[in-house]
Amino acid sequence: MTHTDVLKQVYNDALNLASEEDYVLEGLSIKAKTNVDYIVSRSETNKAVLSVIITLLVCKIVDPNQDIRYHYARMDNGFSARRIDTTHITPFMKSVKFPAMAESGWKTNTLAIDLPYDLNYPGVIKPTEIKNAFLNLIDQFQIQDKNPRDILLYLFILLVNQRDAFRIELAKPQSLSISAIMSLLDKHFTANYEKISGASRLPTLAIYAAYKCMMEQVERYNGKVLCSLENHNSADLRSGRIGDIDINNSDGTAFEGVEVKFDIIITPIHVSDAYEKFKSKKTNRYYLLTTANMANADWDNINLVIERIAQIHGCQVIVNGVYPTLYYYLRLLSNTATFIDYYVEWVQLPTFFSSISLFKYFKFPKILLSINFISSVYIFIS
Repeated sequence: MTHTDVLKQVYNDALNLASEEDYVLEGLSIKAKTNVDYIVSRSETNKAVLSVIITLLVCKIVDPNQDIRYHYARMDNGFSARRIDTTHITPFMKSVKFPAMAESGWKTNTLAIDLPYDLNYPGVIKPTEIKNAFLNLIDQFQIQDKNPRDILLYLFILLVNQRDAFRIELAKPQSLSISAIMSLLDKHFTANYEKISGASRLPTLAIYAAYKCMMEQVERYNGKVLCSLENHNSADLRSGRIGDIDINNSDGTAFEGVEVKFDIIITPIHVSDAYEKFKSKKTNRYYLLTTANMANADWDNINLVIERIAQIHGCQVIVNGVYPTLYYYLRLLSNTATFIDYYVEWVQLPTFFSSISLFKYFKFPKILLSINFISSVYIFIS
């Protein structure tokens, strides 16, 4: 079999087993599983390690007599692992939407040292735990004669489950209850996006999608204009924006503003700062919303500032949570499916986030697979 044949065969087996809740892989040691578990858990941040280990496993399956520690052809008894990765492994990884390098794992200097991948390999692979898992796994199937196919199969099962748990399906439901939508949004907002910037913008996109619907369905917003979203927070005196979301009158004057905080308890200072943004405008209403729990907020002083603003300016300032606000807005809509359509649309736009690579990290929980909630962002990866 060719390298690609091995990849396809093991992948298909992994697909079948991944759908079973209690699959059993006999002959795979606990130590090997532990090493694979850790490598997959770091697969987004250590793609090179993943690419190299899969290449070595496939090469060992294709040619059991090859000592895969000698990964350069110029080494004694060596072979060109990088060529195989570039030709077979990385293209396959991209085709099935697994974490993949742009070209090859051997483009990473710490893995490209011209020395064998034994337990004394000097490359500075960080963190230390990933280096240990990587070298120990190689030792297990090269020196300890563990079955490389079993290891590759288990690795692919984990990658399939990881990918499918985070994938957002193409179909969009037309009859989700508001409670179901709120539950799914909460899971989307609070999923683990590691240290990728931009995920905190998701609640803003949801609120904006709700406003887009209300502009079309709620009488209060007849004749009003929903301003376009900015790439970043730009509510300051220089930009002329008063919030993360601005609604203007038809003549361009400010009508309503919304500022959305992510996991930040709103304080009286936040309210005062917001006032500075709209005090020179005839703003009718201003919302300060947060995903944080406001149960222990300084409500007495928040309300004092709100009352003072109402007396001086006349604007009604409303401090509330993102979730109750969204719930109320969705109740105003005659068609919540439109809200889902808009939210999907803006989640997919790279202009709203600080890094295009962020799309690899937009992960919906596995529950969404059962109801096909929203369209896949993986179309941006390849």
